[in-house]
Amino acid sequence: MNRPIYLDCHSTTPLDPRVFEAMRPYFLEIFGNPSQDLHLYNWEAEAALDAARKDMAALLGAHPKEIVFTSGATESNHLAILGVAKALRKSGKTKILSIKIEHSSLLAPLEKLAGDGFHVDWISLHQDGRVDLASLKEKLTPDVGLVSIAFANHEVGTIQDVASISAMVRANGALFHTDAAQAFGKVKINVQELGIDLMTLSGHKIYGPKGVGVLFVRRKSPKVELEPLLRGGSQEGKLRAGTSNLPLIVGMTRAAQFAYENLEAENARLRELRNELWERLSKNLTGVIRNGSVANALPHNLNVSFCGVDGAAFFSSLKNVAVSNASACLNGVQDYSQVLSELGVSKSLAKASVRIGIGRFTTLADIQSAAEEIIQVVTQLRKLEADFRALTDEQGKRECL
Repeated sequence: MNRPIYLDCHSTTPLDPRVFEAMRPYFLEIFGNPSQDLHLYNWEAEAALDAARKDMAALLGAHPKEIVFTSGATESNHLAILGVAKALRKSGKTKILSIKIEHSSLLAPLEKLAGDGFHVDWISLHQDGRVDLASLKEKLTPDVGLVSIAFANHEVGTIQDVASISAMVRANGALFHTDAAQAFGKVKINVQELGIDLMTLSGHKIYGPKGVGVLFVRRKSPKVELEPLLRGGSQEGKLRAGTSNLPLIVGMTRAAQFAYENLEAENARLRELRNELWERLSKNLTGVIRNGSVANALPHNLNVSFCGVDGAAFFSSLKNVAVSNASACLNGVQDYSQVLSELGVSKSLAKASVRIGIGRFTTLADIQSAAEEIIQVVTQLRKLEADFRALTDEQGKRECL
């Protein structure tokens, strides 16, 4: 059985075989508990955990004590947003700013705080998904304690001007959090240079394992105070109780290192493939709209809408290409992209949109085959729609006679 071409790398990425091999010893041989300093097995595990923390910190320009390993981006976002609430309330800065195109794992804790007496306000966006800096400046009142804006959007791939945003936020005396799950591994991120106070990362977006993530927590200038979500242990600087999942932590760290080793060359390759796909679609189809920013976009992202196409019919007709139309976390909740709706795209077009995520193992032949099938499906669906309209129009005429 031939498997579909995988072009859904925003949702998740396949595990890099090199990462699998790096993890193997920590499943089978070095399996001690790094939280107990009692014997050789534990010492080996503790040394591996310390090394992973140092390696991850080095990639980010952070201190090892600022790296908190979690179960993934959802937990990291919750720990960042809910964890800082007590300190914000104590300071009297109970206003939080964000944008409406954030991932659901970020919007959910914001909604929780809004129900607990915090004031959540929304910054305006340009049509391509970038933050309107004038709107941010206007909303940065003295009572703002936290601003949370994703580094890059999980659907349209728009990259934010993080340096300018963080400079404005910190000048106002507020904390800046960014969900960088989609950007990490595609953009070099130095938390010191960019002025980031809290940052979310995910392992399975960078060809690492699922079930592991990172929250960067600044320890000085300013020191970010967090309340843990999980209690009962001293792991992760007392911010996350529970035995460390060492194989996954090692896997994510190695995946991050592999991504950084070849970042520029891989980004250039991904852009070429993305541009090839867009050129083929736009050349062979009319009514194809590209969503998000063109100038400031993740290199592997292409989000397009097809005019005059039923979204459900499109995805059911696509047999040899695996793509999506929204965040995986919204599957079963709604049948169209809330992100596109917030950016002014009509509901019908949002339903007829496709999020294409090109990956490390995608080839030019994959892109050519995917483009061919997408073009064929869109053309056929439009023909069926035109035939149906002609038929119903003719029936209507006969009924009126």
